[in-house]
Amino acid sequence: MEDKDKNNKKLYYSISEVAAMFNLNESTLRFWEKEFNIIRPRKTGKGTRFYKTEDIEAIRLVYFLVKERGMTLAGARQKLKDNKETTVKQEEIVNRLKQIKAELLSIRDAFDSIESES
Repeated sequence: MEDKDKNNKKLYYSISEVAAMFNLNESTLRFWEKEFNIIRPRKTGKGTRFYKTEDIEAIRLVYFLVKERGMTLAGARQKLKDNKETTVKQEEIVNRLKQIKAELLSIRDAFDSIESES
């Protein structure tokens, strides 16, 4: 679907687009959908999935717990059930720190290239 919102982002993403965002197999996303009730993509009559931003954020949380923190699916499910807000905040903090690290490395690289030109 090519519907776009005011921020020029798509309203819906295909399963292949979402899988590429997280470097996951489509089958993993379908499995996570069954395991985590917070992932609820819209489905057409033929079963084609379309993911909204909320679904992508839910996948980001599951990815953080399972792939980055190394939790089991059961552990991740329990963590989201017991304390979703804290998990959301932790993921946001980790994500922001990754962005800051990337910015700092970019600045360092820029300084290195300036020094090498001197």
